[in-house]
Amino acid sequence: MPESVYKVIELIGTSTESWEKAAANAVGQAAKTLRDLRVAEVVKLDMQLDGKGQVEAYRAKLNVSFKFEGS
Repeated sequence: MPESVYKVIELIGTSTESWEKAAANAVGQAAKTLRDLRVAEVVKLDMQLDGKGQVEAYRAKLNVSFKFEGS
């Protein structure tokens, strides 16, 4: 296998529907500006609540890696 170098960034995606959609939103947005995405690892799930304790949004924190060009 040839040697490669990857960069890892942290993203937080949100959704009013689910954690799965929140994660997919983060990856989908990253794919618009980054090439060669390799792995997305969900590292934390949480929820944003309103003043009455109702869920306003699901949030997913991800580590996303992509290959450096030329490596």
